[in-house]
Amino acid sequence: MKTKRLLLLLSVISQSVLAQQLDDVSKHIERNLTDYNQIALQIWNYAEMGYQEHKSSKLLKDKLVEEGFTITEGVAEIPTAFVAEYGTKGPVIAILGEFDALPGLSQKAVPFKESLGARGGHGCGHHLFGTASLAASIALKDWLITTKTPGRIRFYGTPAEEGGGAKVYMSRAGLFDDVAVVLHWHPGASNAADEAAALANISAKFRFEGVSAHAAAAPEKGRSALDGVESMNYMVNLMREHIPQETRIHYVITDGGKAPNVVPDQAEVYYYSRHPSREVVRSVFDRIVRAAEGAAKGTETKMTYEIVNGVHELLPNETLQRLVHESLSEVGGYTYTQKELAFAEAISETLGTQLNTLVAQQVEPYKSASRAYGSTDVGDVSFVVPTVGFRTATWVPGTSAHSWQAVAAGGTSIGLKGMTVAAKTLAISAVKLFSNPELIEKARQEFDTRRGAGFTYRPLLGNRPPALDYRN
Repeated sequence: MKTKRLLLLLSVISQSVLAQQLDDVSKHIERNLTDYNQIALQIWNYAEMGYQEHKSSKLLKDKLVEEGFTITEGVAEIPTAFVAEYGTKGPVIAILGEFDALPGLSQKAVPFKESLGARGGHGCGHHLFGTASLAASIALKDWLITTKTPGRIRFYGTPAEEGGGAKVYMSRAGLFDDVAVVLHWHPGASNAADEAAALANISAKFRFEGVSAHAAAAPEKGRSALDGVESMNYMVNLMREHIPQETRIHYVITDGGKAPNVVPDQAEVYYYSRHPSREVVRSVFDRIVRAAEGAAKGTETKMTYEIVNGVHELLPNETLQRLVHESLSEVGGYTYTQKELAFAEAISETLGTQLNTLVAQQVEPYKSASRAYGSTDVGDVSFVVPTVGFRTATWVPGTSAHSWQAVAAGGTSIGLKGMTVAAKTLAISAVKLFSNPELIEKARQEFDTRRGAGFTYRPLLGNRPPALDYRN
């Protein structure tokens, strides 16, 4: 009986110590919010496109160097990608940080549509993503020092999530091979840490080459590259009836010629193909290529294509997901000030919805599965190392990603409050993992089971070098 009471007492003491440590890392983030908010808003103002985020990347690196992290720059042949690490012994807990913006979403931080001029915008909130991950990494560094816990915290600066796939190249380069667990998060319209899903995706640019001629005086001498693009699009659109219904295919014509009276000798169309299974995506993409080949033959043009990006679906990990849900629930949401409430109500009017303030205040119940609509290069990381993520309410409830409303809220205190929730959740989740090696091992066992025996990681984008000019 004495032994049982002693063990119980030790357990209570251990839990009390851990609770105090979790509170300490949260308070560390709170004390430094002024700096983190400034960093996030500066990156929001930079609004740099994928693989062009030189100022955003430097801002994050400079802060990490100031905090004593060792920086490795230009990893995986990507100038704006980097890895920052603190610690030399023990398991590696990694935190992902994104910072790229989107084209065509220039927007002021106001609740009505008003452009900031010829620039993009953070319609997916990656300025908050990278900064929250930075804040959590620094708090964890100080926790490792204070508690003398053996462990390494590693921040991955991951550019060009929006179609550039930097994490794929970083995974291919083996940069995650020695990591125990990867943590990530994403801005959103609610607080949730369920088992999220994402679609596998292959994207490519199809380029047609024809023969130019005067469209009125000598049309018989021309062979229109635009005809090749339009014929391809027509055949792919017919194909939609005969593919698995979960498939998504979308495209934009990025070059259709320059003048109506000139038969275009160059044309280009940019395609995305998605599905919950990477193997189905491979099959669908092969059919898109055959449509392009047929279009070239029928229009007497030449066709080449370049795979720009290819990402895996997400591999879930319930062990880690329940841990992160617990952490997010402990942190909780936040309440609007009167100023934030007025902003949110005005945004809701543009969305045609009624504002529900409880969405930001509460954490959604845990769900073991969800449907996927978008894609992310985090999927590749999740097939290399046990990976877990969540989202927080950085936008007004009902807001869609990649919208001007998302850009606007991300430049206000609403976005910054959601960022703070994310930073704390990342930090306390990592403390729990460092404090419980058995949990890391359990997550690894689940990862190996879900991935399957004999699995070999094979990037969907093949051996191509990073598409550093894909936004040009």
